[in-house]
Amino acid sequence: MRIYLRAFELEDYKKINEWRRYPEIIAKTGGSVFFVSSEKDKKWVEEKIFNDQSLYLAICLKENDEMIGYLSVVDIDWRNRKAQWGGITIGRKDLWNQGYAKEAARLMLEYVFREMGLHRFYGHWLESHGVSIKMGERLGFNREGILKDSVFKNGRFHNLVVMSLLKDEFEGMLETDLE
Repeated sequence: MRIYLRAFELEDYKKINEWRRYPEIIAKTGGSVFFVSSEKDKKWVEEKIFNDQSLYLAICLKENDEMIGYLSVVDIDWRNRKAQWGGITIGRKDLWNQGYAKEAARLMLEYVFREMGLHRFYGHWLESHGVSIKMGERLGFNREGILKDSVFKNGRFHNLVVMSLLKDEFEGMLETDLE
């Protein structure tokens, strides 16, 4: 692994605010384009640090500890042992399409299933973002359905693909990878 995950630090807001300005990143997320001041992002990061119902983690390079992106686990339901993948962002454009997102997702899955003890992990992917959906499938996620016209973005509605992964499926996939 070329990366590791760590908890958010307050100063991370500076990079996150910079990345929010990249139209290429916003185009691939379920969120709409919106303008965010650095002060608002500072407060957003602070809220994420102290929120027990979600987990936001910085993706950092092992070689120099640089934060290159972040990911999140949201809507944590401890009673039913499930949570939602809130998304993953690689902010450094020069590192796109080099497998960093998949490495980070693999570390996240190991954490949610082995450390958090979750049974079910699910997510929503923009139907138009095929690369992200394919990565989810390579990670073992299974399609469950479509949420029609679920996101209004760029002046029109978009579908979301619902996918999930159970702990047993993840463990089985790991065994297959080792063979």
